[in-house]
Amino acid sequence: MAANGIYIKKRILAPNEDSVFAIYNFAVQLSALFLKLIALFHPKIKLFVDGRKEVVSYLQKNISEGDSTIWIHTASLGEFEQGLPIIEQLKENYPQSRILVTFFSPSGYEVKKNTAAADVVTYLPMDTKKNAIKFLDLVNPKLVIFVKYEIWPNYLRTLSQRNIPTLLISALFKENQVYFKNYGGFMRKALHNFTHIFVQDTKSIELLSKINIKNTAISGDTRFDRVIEILERDNNLAFMEDFKNGAQTLVAGSTWPDDEEVLVPYINTGESSMKFVLAPHNIKPEHINKLKSSINKKTILYSELENKDLSSYEVLIIDTIGILTKVYSYAEISYVGGGFATGLHNTLEPAVYGIPVIIGPNFKGFKEAEDLVNKGGVLVVRSPKEFFTLINHLLKDEAYLKKTGDINSTYVSENKGASIQIMTYIRTLI
Repeated sequence: MAANGIYIKKRILAPNEDSVFAIYNFAVQLSALFLKLIALFHPKIKLFVDGRKEVVSYLQKNISEGDSTIWIHTASLGEFEQGLPIIEQLKENYPQSRILVTFFSPSGYEVKKNTAAADVVTYLPMDTKKNAIKFLDLVNPKLVIFVKYEIWPNYLRTLSQRNIPTLLISALFKENQVYFKNYGGFMRKALHNFTHIFVQDTKSIELLSKINIKNTAISGDTRFDRVIEILERDNNLAFMEDFKNGAQTLVAGSTWPDDEEVLVPYINTGESSMKFVLAPHNIKPEHINKLKSSINKKTILYSELENKDLSSYEVLIIDTIGILTKVYSYAEISYVGGGFATGLHNTLEPAVYGIPVIIGPNFKGFKEAEDLVNKGGVLVVRSPKEFFTLINHLLKDEAYLKKTGDINSTYVSENKGASIQIMTYIRTLI
């Protein structure tokens, strides 16, 4: 019988598919070895490597053989936030199920490892055939959801072989991706293993259709539903009330040094009575202290707030995580970092509050930013001088400030609803 199973499998597979998987597995194993070496010198990679050592024992302790498990995989923190509306609805609608969330990156896992949204949170082991089989033997999920870009051939192949429904949600495809290249056959086959793919736009549907993937639907991006939820919750922060004290306020979130080189000159030389909140991406003490010392206005750190008259300060630096989305609610103008070097951060979080959003010039590939730049709600600056001119324009022209913010809030409102469509489909599966 086993021999017959092998024979049938060989007949179904393309002639060279097993050899391609063998090469892929070797490459993944080689990468894992390389990462172990790098981990000796790089703290973040060390977290990546060490975290995966405990996955099997952790799952054995937290998932039982008879559990009904729904598994959601996210690459990092941004994808987790993207998938959170679905995770929360799964937890509410299927209380008898165990919700498992896995991360690829330490930057997601370390922040959300204790989230109440899931019952079990861990790293995803590297994508080898052996790991995929072992992981799925332990978890035995009844439904699997991958968020946006996570395409792991061994996991997807094994899920398909076990007939486990597997969805890709909030996906966004571009012509330059490997799936649409002549040499991308191996990754195209991985996409074919999804039960259904929910995409953000029509272009993605068209691209998938060209490679004969028709089990698709346009649902939009679940991040819109996520930021709508943020808008509807209690966003009050007593320290922000005291700091703002009625003054117009600019909140700059997830800033990198390149962003701060644009922001700080205006803070130091601007003549307006505006107040500034800076929430750097890197909150290590050496960076925070360097940033604070570069500012010549009265500045305080979030970690120094206790027993201070906050209304007397002009600049507040947020040296903690987890409160930025609430802090944005106090801004008349926002700035989102990453657009000068590393990759733009989330522009929807401030946009939902109906305020102008300013970014650096590198925003291509971020659909919502591209859309809002075209509409005029997200404004691009390329230098400290341009930033200076733009801020003064916004402050002097209240109608322009309001119009720009309204564009953003309208855009978010018009694009909500992806979660409803995805959950409606899930109910047909479980």
